Amino acid sequence: MKKSQSSRGSLADIRQGNEQQILDAAEHVFAERGFRGTTVAGIAEAVNLPKANVLYYFKTKEGLYKEVINRMLVQWMKHMNEMSADQHPGDALPKYIVNKITQSRQHPNASRIFAAEVLHGAHYLREPLQNELREQFEQTCDVFRAWQEKGWLDPIDPEHMLFMLWSSTQAYADHGLQISILMKKEQLSDEDFAKGIELVTHVILKGCGVKL
Repeated sequence: MKKSQSSRGSLADIRQGNEQQILDAAEHVFAERGFRGTTVAGIAEAVNLPKANVLYYFKTKEGLYKEVINRMLVQWMKHMNEMSADQHPGDALPKYIVNKITQSRQHPNASRIFAAEVLHGAHYLREPLQNELREQFEQTCDVFRAWQEKGWLDPIDPEHMLFMLWSSTQAYADHGLQISILMKKEQLSDEDFAKGIELVTHVILKGCGVKL
């Protein structure tokens, strides 16, 4: 019995590992070529697997594309959900900014795919935008309003505050190449990201009147 359970566990680990490798490769290829320019064969080549193996885990290119987007949305909503009315914004907002900029740094291609998808009409993204993300968005806005009622935050518009947070933190992914060129670097360093986090945090906290 134990051997059988161990075997099932090993198979599940292998499957999860293969799926993550395929998603990582797909994230890179979709960001580089777009949905239309990407083929399952191209993703298979990038991950060094037969095309049939990719289709075993993800039945269609569309399904794989949606899963790449969904993986990023899950992380986005997780970070938003970590903020609560009981937390002080002086603690919660800096943590959120660190998480979002770190995510932009670690998964820039996913953020670029999201941006490109929205620019092209959000055909594959409209449903999660209208459902899961909107629900989380509204919950987070309610958290901001609760902070305002406690006098911890200026009476700014919660919705536009979130838009500003997203645009400033995702800029390090969506406009990473532009930033690197302007700073005359091949890529940004740990120090660059630390300075970015420090500045965005300072501007948000001070601009929103966070009472420490």
